[in-house]
Amino acid sequence: MIDPVKRVSIELETTRIVIGTTMALPPNTLEHIYAGVLGKLIGVYLGRPFENWTYQRIMRELGPITYYVNEQLGAQLVVTDDDVSGTFSFVRALEDHVCSAELSSEDIGRTWLNYVVENRAVFWWGGAGNSTEHTAWLNLAKGIPAPASGAIATNGKTVAEQIGAQIFIDGWALVAPGNPALAAKLARAAGSVSHDGESVHAAVLWAAMEAEAFVSRDVGHLIDTGLSYIPADSLIAKLVADIRGWVAANGDDWQATRQQIEDSYGYDKYAGVCHVVPNHALMIMALLHAPDDFSRGQMIVNTSGWDTDCNAGNLGCLHGIMLGLAGLEGGPDWRGPVADRLYLSTADGGRGVGDAAAVTLWLAGLAHRLAGLPEPLPPKDGAQFHFALPGAVQGFMAGGSQRDCADVVVSGTGSALAVDLVSMTSGRSAYVGTPVFTPPAMIGHSWYEVLATPRVWPGQTLEARISAEANLSGSVEVALAIRHYGEGDTLVTAVAPQSATLEAGGSATLSWRLPQLDGNPIAEIGFVMSVRDQATVGRVLLDWMRWDGEPELVLKRPHNEGSMWRSAWINGASVFSKNFKESFRISGNRGEGVILTGTRQWADYRLDATLNLHLGDYGAVLVRAEGLRRYYAVRLGRNGTLQIVRRRDEIETVLAETPLPIAFETPIELRITASGTQLTVEAAGTRLEAEDATYRSGMIGLAVFEGALSTDRIHVTPA
Repeated sequence: MIDPVKRVSIELETTRIVIGTTMALPPNTLEHIYAGVLGKLIGVYLGRPFENWTYQRIMRELGPITYYVNEQLGAQLVVTDDDVSGTFSFVRALEDHVCSAELSSEDIGRTWLNYVVENRAVFWWGGAGNSTEHTAWLNLAKGIPAPASGAIATNGKTVAEQIGAQIFIDGWALVAPGNPALAAKLARAAGSVSHDGESVHAAVLWAAMEAEAFVSRDVGHLIDTGLSYIPADSLIAKLVADIRGWVAANGDDWQATRQQIEDSYGYDKYAGVCHVVPNHALMIMALLHAPDDFSRGQMIVNTSGWDTDCNAGNLGCLHGIMLGLAGLEGGPDWRGPVADRLYLSTADGGRGVGDAAAVTLWLAGLAHRLAGLPEPLPPKDGAQFHFALPGAVQGFMAGGSQRDCADVVVSGTGSALAVDLVSMTSGRSAYVGTPVFTPPAMIGHSWYEVLATPRVWPGQTLEARISAEANLSGSVEVALAIRHYGEGDTLVTAVAPQSATLEAGGSATLSWRLPQLDGNPIAEIGFVMSVRDQATVGRVLLDWMRWDGEPELVLKRPHNEGSMWRSAWINGASVFSKNFKESFRISGNRGEGVILTGTRQWADYRLDATLNLHLGDYGAVLVRAEGLRRYYAVRLGRNGTLQIVRRRDEIETVLAETPLPIAFETPIELRITASGTQLTVEAAGTRLEAEDATYRSGMIGLAVFEGALSTDRIHVTPA
């Protein structure tokens, strides 16, 4: 543990930072957070294709799990998964509420309601009394606050002690490096939103172990640290003691230990779909049998079966933190196929398609704030793709998400993206890109739905710095490129009209204001390299790539056939209809129905739309939205009012209001401007203004309360 140095208290505009102590962070914290994030992803992706298989079936059909088997089982490797989405989304409560150890279960419950889209995002929506998370979400939605939402007294022991509290817990340790007391407290608050009893004990123990793993590689010490934060007479504590004894007696024979776990703590001993006790036992066993070996630990925990992606993700995170990036590289190439890619399927659509490096820097910033330290400056003046972590490629692949280019090889140097030309003959071109929206492989994904909005939009400026190393044998023409969805949801490549020719030792900065695309969303960004005169080998470096500025676009139904233009909206409505002439028609059957698009980076913009309220208490346009329950709303009320409303979780505040007659089936033209702290609305000859500093940027959206609302097009321009 790191000793406290001094006490600090800080107040911010909308999020309190109340830090009891300033603490020095452990050495190499950033690298170890990155390794923990990667370890989590690798474990989840490795175990996901055979989740819920038994040990016996795994051995019979697959044998020991020593590498990814997704292709063997006909599955994608990088997929949406509750383990990833929940882990790296619920930590948002620190930003949205109070950034301190005093963060409450109630505030984390509010975070659930803001980001979790019912029946679509993050969870297994298996029904009340079946899915613990679904049960807890329903409790929160009907006004039962956390921790009562997840308590045994509310939901019963079986529901409350399933595995979910444990699988989402790594994020709380990653923001508390070297501080197991903080990790344990945050983990208990977070776990109690949905779970109770042994499930929360398991989560707290593991979070404390991971936090301590930043400063210790002694597995025995890590386990003792975790045990110090849970009751000594708990079942989890007894289980740990039993497994320690069995491992000591069995030596290297992990299979003997696994059998003892099945005999004493197996699935047949506990009710429910996926109880925490058997799975926690496998994690402890794998750690003890592979205390300093990431690959062996993954083999043991995955081959042992049951909730493989959850168990492997938790173990992978702990091993990553403890062993660092070097620990991930001692065996097969775990990182290459992953390429840093991840999906966070929530109502915050701009974070839906992301990468491990970006998540790492965000977590490190929270860790600094919790420790009472200033946040580090972002690499390369805040470029979204900076490649500043060891080996980071941030989703960039030869051929983009389709990986259909054999002429180049992509890798991360720790300071740039390296593109090695290995067989570029005269007249050939190669594309290197990264997804910024749902890729084709995830369209119609059958398990967890991808909820995402494009990160990059028409009207914004895409820029990159590209250079050629001294070993480049010829000249290469480089140009920025995007891929967007088109006819039949196929990808269409668009290349910037300006290019640059690079020779050995040369460099260029490229810039492109992105064109209008008839309402089609951008799926990837990258660059194209072309060889004109002679075969060329050598290395090209992408130093950074970024986009800036407000969008300028018209949101509407494209002329081509396809559906991804609708998927560019987060659907929090009861019905987002395909069957009406208007591009956008939504219904809210119970309470408010919402759809959202754009990103949290949209700041000052003007929005023009013609709204038609077909039924309901109100229809609304949302601006600067930060989720389902945090936004400004311009409401057209059935009661004959035009309002500017600020919503912050369950609290709504009318900032401005004026009479305006509203009739069903009567289109009303709206112009809404958000600039600085000023909000201005023009509607049917009426002007309404408000000033508020709560939300300085955010998505746009439509909302209706228990009725239907439509518009055919929405024009967004910089304010």
